[in-house]
Amino acid sequence: MKKVVIGLSGGVDSSVAAYLLKEQGYEVIGLFMKNWHDESVLISEECPWLEDSNDALIVAEKLGIPFQTVDLSVEYKERIVDYMFREYEMGRTPNPDVLCNREIKFDVFLKIALELGADFVATGHYCRKGTTLHSDNTKTYQLLAGKDNNKDQSYFLCQLSQEQLSRTLFPIGELTKPQVRQIAAHMDLITADKKDSQGLCFIGKVRLPEFLQQQLKPKTGKIIEVPDSVEHYKKEVPEFFTKEEELAFYAEKPLYHIEDGKIVGEHQGAHYFTKGQRKGLNVGGTKEPLFVIETDVENNVIYTGQGKSHPGLYRRTLFVKEEEIHWIRPDLKLNTDQTLDVAARIRYRQNLQEATLYKIENGIYVDFKEEQSAITEGQFVAWYLDDELIGSGVIS
Repeated sequence: MKKVVIGLSGGVDSSVAAYLLKEQGYEVIGLFMKNWHDESVLISEECPWLEDSNDALIVAEKLGIPFQTVDLSVEYKERIVDYMFREYEMGRTPNPDVLCNREIKFDVFLKIALELGADFVATGHYCRKGTTLHSDNTKTYQLLAGKDNNKDQSYFLCQLSQEQLSRTLFPIGELTKPQVRQIAAHMDLITADKKDSQGLCFIGKVRLPEFLQQQLKPKTGKIIEVPDSVEHYKKEVPEFFTKEEELAFYAEKPLYHIEDGKIVGEHQGAHYFTKGQRKGLNVGGTKEPLFVIETDVENNVIYTGQGKSHPGLYRRTLFVKEEEIHWIRPDLKLNTDQTLDVAARIRYRQNLQEATLYKIENGIYVDFKEEQSAITEGQFVAWYLDDELIGSGVIS
């Protein structure tokens, strides 16, 4: 009998995943990951991880599977939280969920599972795994989108490797969220009606601005409103440009100066804000809401524009440095000067967008057919062929 260790989070998805694995004849062990208990950084008045671990325990007892809690808080702080603070300090916006999957669930957690004699780890992610068998009997694993378009979570797993995928099962990938809840209700699981958690990966209910403010010190600065008529947006590509020069031109961010607009307010630290953000600016009296179009952490200035169609929010092309490119499918990796038509997304829940990958010597350009709103440095771009996620990278 194959042994599977499942990350039981205390939510409905992992509960049903554990039930399905048992039904399929696996020997199942439930593990709850405790990722945070640093009292010096208050996360919320409540103690969500305690409630979640209790729910996970009750589910394990109901299913008749062994259960234990593992403390991964040291690794989580080093690999996720410290990294987040460094990125925000530099004016970038990291994605802790993608990192948590790469660094914690499918690395630290996977190693613990293998030490327990497991053949696989499993999670409650809405995605699927495919396998391609080659003529020399080797296998290539595929990361496929979940069947539920509303819940597809393949984007969060865009940094997984072939080795990690080979050891992973996604039991609910063929199901929709309503079907998962139906199974949980039918099995009378305590998590059947539990709301999805909105917090940081496996930490719980945390509001990011407050979390950041406890580590990154407030610092008053100016909010500038930039009109949509600024010269930055009126440049045209010179005809004599090569394709690479043209892509670099489209990928270049506008460089703003205070004199490009007017001061409309103050903020408490440019590093608390991210491109495309609307809430938290506390500036009224404008015809349309203000959106952050750029943050300058060095000079502690936030540049904003009115309305979600402000040209400062849009760019057609982004760049990923060579060392930040990751191929889930190494066999599809592009060599210098090669191109590939793909579908891509720059954030979870974004509809897939038509794009072309252009590989150059020191990285890769992702050139979208249509301009994209709020391309944000530090976030991940993931690219797909049909419903298969084949690669990703950190946006520069």
